[in-house]
Amino acid sequence: MFYQHNPNAAVWGDMHWAHSISTDMIHWTHLPNALGPTPGGPDEAGCFSGSAIAIGKRVYAVYTGVVETSREAATLYDGKNSFREAQCLAWSDDRDLRRWSKLPNPIISHPPPGLVIKGFRDPSVWRHGSQYYMVVGVGMSKRGGILLYRSSDLKRWTYLHLLFSSPWNSTPSVNPVDSGEMWECPEIFKLDGKSVLIYSTERKVFWKTGRLDTKTMQFRDEKHGQLDEATYYAPKTQLDKHGRRILWGWIPESRPETEYSDAGWAGLMSLPRVLRVDDNGTLRYRFLPQLKTLRDRSALPVIRTESDITATLSEASGEFLISRAACAGDFRVRLASAINQKTIIEISYSFKKCLMIIDGKKFRWDDSFGSPQIHAYVDRSVIELIVNERFSYTKRFYCGQSNAPDITVQILGGGNSDLKLRAWKIRSI
Repeated sequence: MFYQHNPNAAVWGDMHWAHSISTDMIHWTHLPNALGPTPGGPDEAGCFSGSAIAIGKRVYAVYTGVVETSREAATLYDGKNSFREAQCLAWSDDRDLRRWSKLPNPIISHPPPGLVIKGFRDPSVWRHGSQYYMVVGVGMSKRGGILLYRSSDLKRWTYLHLLFSSPWNSTPSVNPVDSGEMWECPEIFKLDGKSVLIYSTERKVFWKTGRLDTKTMQFRDEKHGQLDEATYYAPKTQLDKHGRRILWGWIPESRPETEYSDAGWAGLMSLPRVLRVDDNGTLRYRFLPQLKTLRDRSALPVIRTESDITATLSEASGEFLISRAACAGDFRVRLASAINQKTIIEISYSFKKCLMIIDGKKFRWDDSFGSPQIHAYVDRSVIELIVNERFSYTKRFYCGQSNAPDITVQILGGGNSDLKLRAWKIRSI
């Protein structure tokens, strides 16, 4: 796994590719940073995001390198930073990808001519037949989009066309990402007979399913949605050894910068999620099943009364699963600190209104969803929650004390129903 990292401070800046290694995608070992800025090179001000591809025994990394420049020459200006972006290439031949070589010049030094650019970054590459293709996120005048390139050797690239774009939300912003005028971390891949496109903007992640015509290399979208409804951004995918499409996301901080700077750490990698596309063309996702190996041998005790069902996660760490056999019947779920009973997150379900509400955000409940099933992991300052493989909600919370408190998971109004609550303590990774 590679991820964006500042080795000098727990704030954004001086971006490197950090590096960790795992045999099971659950337990990780830190390795030295893989890529860092090269003085005088096209990435001397930072190695931004990108992707990797294995060709034989060699692994290539394509990434965005940046140099500081004037605002007039910048492809990235967010009110604070002024960078010129270019797409760069590095490669590694050793088994653990510890040693890397870089091409000294960019493989794509500038955006296509004729475009009014407000961003040009985060390449993602794949192979089709004898050709390689690359998508790059771009910001244009009043719309975000994705550019498509083609190459036969990963070094010389030809711009083809704009693969996909849509108008922005018309709310001006100094940072075009916040307004939707710039798209980041695009990726397109085949899954269950469909082409899936994901990209990030407006601090959200969007997905589209449809068809990528491999002759014209044009994408036609058919269905769309939002990948996570809260604190989750810039995900990328991989194929595991079983051929499953695994999604990894960045969970950013929601506390003030001064707090995480003082704490000395910022940001999390999400738990791995397995993607699939159902018969209706809807993108579905679930937690990697192997995460069950983190469960303690015995489930946590669940207390059922006439009015509610309750389990306690010690030190704000654990997994819980709420399910029921039928769709009918309303219920409410509340997670709260056992110390002061302060609510961390609340979930309510209305059968008659066909509605689920998470943290005040409304989700329309369709009959095709089936009976409600809520699967969640809680870990000290974060909750990752997936409902019926249809939508997810990732929430940050901060206890404001040195030791994390116990968390109660309570189903209100479910005591005399067929609702089930199971919970487990999870072992440290």
